Amino acid sequence: MGRNQSIKGNFCYNNIEKTGKNFMYKNLERSNCYNCDFSNSKFDYVNFRGAHFKSCVFFQCSFKWTEFIGTNLKGSDFKNSVFENTVFDSVNLDGADFKDAEFINTIFLSTDIAKAKNFNSNTSGIKIYDEIPQLEISEDLRLAVINVIKNKYVKSARVLDTKDGGINIINLMILLDHFDEETLIKGLNIIKDDLDCDFHTLSYVIKYLKNNM
Repeated sequence: MGRNQSIKGNFCYNNIEKTGKNFMYKNLERSNCYNCDFSNSKFDYVNFRGAHFKSCVFFQCSFKWTEFIGTNLKGSDFKNSVFENTVFDSVNLDGADFKDAEFINTIFLSTDIAKAKNFNSNTSGIKIYDEIPQLEISEDLRLAVINVIKNKYVKSARVLDTKDGGINIINLMILLDHFDEETLIKGLNIIKDDLDCDFHTLSYVIKYLKNNM
């Protein structure tokens, strides 16, 4: 058992029990855990980008505004867990068990859900995209997104751009669910100039805009 110091807040655990814990707002990017029990824990607003949580138990856990980006969840147990405003992007769900899990406004992108157990793709509250969807946006909004990414904290969080330098269409769609285009453009310009702290999930951007508009 040890803690990976490469990213502040992440960890590396094997064969341990950490049940009933509060991991809200943690940055678990590139964490590496195997055969651990996190039952009845809260993982709301957590970043799992590039993390490996194989054969772990997440029984009756809470995942609100959680981001699984390029995450390996092979063989993990999510029975009776609740996913709300959660994003699964390019995630390994081979053998992951979602029996009696609840999904509220949850997105699956470029993720092979056929390999998951007890997962019904027709469940209410789930949106599935095999590939990045098309989204027509104005030139003003496109420029606002490109410019806000120049803010070093936004760039570091990787919530509005992709690894190949493009715009993160899924997260832009989510933002447009919360703000009209004019408000979003104005808000992104505020963020570009004023945001000056580290953050790890899109939920922070939404909260920041709501508090500063």
